[in-house]
Amino acid sequence: MKGEWPGVDKQMLGTISRILQDECKLDKEQPLLVGVSGGPDSLCLLSALHEAGWWTIAAHFNHMLRPEADEEAAAVEALAHDMRILFVGERADVREYAADRKLSIETAARELRYRFLFAQAHGQYAQAVAVGHTADDQAETVLMHFVRGAGLNGLKGMSYRSFLPEFDAEMPLVRPLLDTWRSETEAWCASHGLQPHYDLSNDSPEFLRNRLRHELIPLLETYNPRFREAAWRASKTLAADHEILVRALQPLWQQCLVEQADGYLGLDLGVLKGQPRAAQMYLLRRAALQLQPGYDVGYADLERAAGLLAERAQGPADFVGGLLLVREGDTLYVTAADQAPGLETWPQMPSGLDSLSLTAPATLELAAGWRLTAEVHQVGDEACPGLRVDASPFKVTLDREAAGSPLFVRVRRPGDRFEPLGMEGHSQKLSDFFVNVKMPRRARERWPLVCADDRIIWVPGYRPAHACRLRPDTESVLLMEISRV
Repeated sequence: MKGEWPGVDKQMLGTISRILQDECKLDKEQPLLVGVSGGPDSLCLLSALHEAGWWTIAAHFNHMLRPEADEEAAAVEALAHDMRILFVGERADVREYAADRKLSIETAARELRYRFLFAQAHGQYAQAVAVGHTADDQAETVLMHFVRGAGLNGLKGMSYRSFLPEFDAEMPLVRPLLDTWRSETEAWCASHGLQPHYDLSNDSPEFLRNRLRHELIPLLETYNPRFREAAWRASKTLAADHEILVRALQPLWQQCLVEQADGYLGLDLGVLKGQPRAAQMYLLRRAALQLQPGYDVGYADLERAAGLLAERAQGPADFVGGLLLVREGDTLYVTAADQAPGLETWPQMPSGLDSLSLTAPATLELAAGWRLTAEVHQVGDEACPGLRVDASPFKVTLDREAAGSPLFVRVRRPGDRFEPLGMEGHSQKLSDFFVNVKMPRRARERWPLVCADDRIIWVPGYRPAHACRLRPDTESVLLMEISRV
């Protein structure tokens, strides 16, 4: 039967190669790992890529969910053998995995399958992982996101090329069949003598996608017989709109993003609060999706998060997908619950030590690579930098005699008071000073304080004591600096 529909075959081959080369930027001469379930879509994808001359590797994951699963795995391996291409396979008990981790069967299957695919792609030096999502899948995805109340990011559907950082941040996932309808993949299989296996679980009403496919879409087609095509076209239009929006707001995102590490992002509260509500919601959604790619961030979640910007509460607040919002000073952290921004961001006293003696010249090692250096110079000496007010809050030049002795560095204590520079000798509670300068709450407990006897003479990063300021008659200076190696 091969070649019964040569026009369709030629068009499909051209479409697939165009998507892979132009949209996905892949090289035909480099290996491409293809996820093959044994259904019509993935069989069509593997066969078409092979016929178009792509260097393919067939990969099958046996979920062990159905009695015929072993037979399907053997059929995919036999097909790869007939095509004379490499086959890689693996099997795992998805039900047991789901029960152990309290996951749905669908989530557990996806997690194990993609973990396998990306691991094999690296092991075989592939340039990407290809899967068989079709135009029908795209239409269903758009409708599913609409039903759930998703915004533009969800309504644009799937992309030809994307990344799943929860599995692999560097290896792309590509979908060459997004412009190909399921009827076309079935026709390809028929014309090429391929015998797909149909997963009966795709008919189960237990899953939302199946109910949309078998119940809601047929109903909508009574209003518009070409509903699937309309939804697919809408995804194309919205994807283009989304790209324009992302490019237009990229400068704002770069201005707002002030900190980034594994598991969390820091956003500038001043920039964020100065934007219209729509821009605030966009920035918050982008932060969430950067940490939880593919998560369905709803309007209500973003509206609630944007509403928190005007509040003064400092404690963590639930966001979406296990993420938290943590407000500290001028920064709003979007963070995974178990990966909050680390204290290494700020100077902290070493673990287990509440006080360190300081005799200049000296270098004291603090926590997480931070250190404090101290020097004493006589005014007029060649090495003396002169009388100055330091521009950096982590550098200070004090009157050595006014500072007093003995010097040491310690954590805060109950009842601490401080006389900040500029307050003409008036003191205030250290806790009030921390609040006024917006010191991050989590950093306060072990923030290093430079003291002389019982007086705090410098709060590094913020202010020296008024009594230790430089004067015209200063004879010796104490230079101190806190830096991170």
